[in-house]
Amino acid sequence: MDYSKIKTLGELKKSGYQSRNIKTEIRQNLISKLQAGEKVFKGIHGYENTVIPDVERALLAGHNINFLGLRGQAKTRLARQMTALLDEYIPVLEGSDLNDDPLAPLSRWAKDRIAELGDDSPIKWLHRDDRYFEKLATPDVSIADLIGDVDPIKAANLKVSYSNELSIHFGMIPRAHRCIFVINELPDLQARIQVALFNILQEGDIQIRGFKLRLPLDVQFVFTANPEDYTNRGSIVTPLKDRIGSQILTHYPKDRKTAREITRQEAKLQLEQSERVGIPDPALELLEQIAFEARENEYIDAKSGVSTRLTISALENLVSTAERRALIDGSKQTQVRLLDFMGIIPAITGKVELVYEGEQEGAGIVAENLIGAAVKSILPEYFPALEDLKSSDQNNPYKALIDWFAQGKTLDMLFEWSDAEYQKALEGIGPLNNLMDAYQSNAAKEDRYFLMELVLWALSEYSRLNKERLEDGFNFADLFSSYLRSGEL
Repeated sequence: MDYSKIKTLGELKKSGYQSRNIKTEIRQNLISKLQAGEKVFKGIHGYENTVIPDVERALLAGHNINFLGLRGQAKTRLARQMTALLDEYIPVLEGSDLNDDPLAPLSRWAKDRIAELGDDSPIKWLHRDDRYFEKLATPDVSIADLIGDVDPIKAANLKVSYSNELSIHFGMIPRAHRCIFVINELPDLQARIQVALFNILQEGDIQIRGFKLRLPLDVQFVFTANPEDYTNRGSIVTPLKDRIGSQILTHYPKDRKTAREITRQEAKLQLEQSERVGIPDPALELLEQIAFEARENEYIDAKSGVSTRLTISALENLVSTAERRALIDGSKQTQVRLLDFMGIIPAITGKVELVYEGEQEGAGIVAENLIGAAVKSILPEYFPALEDLKSSDQNNPYKALIDWFAQGKTLDMLFEWSDAEYQKALEGIGPLNNLMDAYQSNAAKEDRYFLMELVLWALSEYSRLNKERLEDGFNFADLFSSYLRSGEL
């Protein structure tokens, strides 16, 4: 259909256009996409067999939806992508506040307009991107904001009584007629405001200033809520919950592979950063594992959740840490080091809610412990597990390395070292190179030094070596001799 040629109600009628309510429109477009094998929700990973099928079932059923899940679980993104299921354009009576359908006018103004102009009533075409409305529920949201209120000035100018529909200044929901309307963080909406939604969702009328107005709004409602809100700030009142057709539970990525896809897709890295900074594959695995460790950590409030934004921000910080070092050193290229993970601590501390014991421990200490726990978790994917090995075991593959430090040798790893200094220091440890040759001989060159560093960190996490924080880096040394030095002090 050539929308540009249809500009009046009469031309619209001649074109044979047939109106559909929004739920039917979404349903039929979804059916077409499913039959054609098209992917409806793009760029959303990990929901292919869980959340997305639930969403599609709800839309086929013509339900309003409530997404219930912790922060950073793509709830709003799912809602925003529903616009792809709308028709590209729909006709709207020009000048209407409520997106009135020219073939089925809703408001008194639209009905009077068509009665006056007939088939000459002008229309415009509304694009699907303009049919999405979103409101964040905050305690200051009023009924007037969402539904509307009587406008005394409007009533005076039109010389109508306050009980006349023409005197109403409509709120966001009536103006979202024939659109998708999203209310984020629904439990934050005051209970009396939630009550005002009852009739809109079920009976199709609204009440303003004591008089009832039959206004069968055609809206696809989507709500989002965080389970934490039910105890901390509010709840969804039961009758409103009863009127929402489907409540769909969202979740965090269930594996690191999915989490990596999300992080790399969402992280905003500059092109020059990507060209200057290489990221070893084990570093990406370690980064994602930190989030998994945080979701199980006793010092972090599990009810609050650990958003996927943690690893997104952490990756941006990690690359920036390496980039800053290269800029200071004058290097054109560099690789991410495990030492650089100290630069992601601000990204961690700002993304987790600590329980009382965690606050006592300190956010920075908790963040460092998460990095250490992640190191322990991913080590067995590259080298023999350390848990079951005894230092005295002659078959212990780490014994030669531990003995190297037991001879009184130490290793300083400094944050601002050049790549040459960093690599020279690691290559100077013979047993560490032998360990790499035995278990990671086929490792890519860009991964080799990171894995060597990973071994040292893991040994310290398992209390086989001592890792001491310096002002400008870390010192690795024999555990026993470190105890003796501390005793002498």
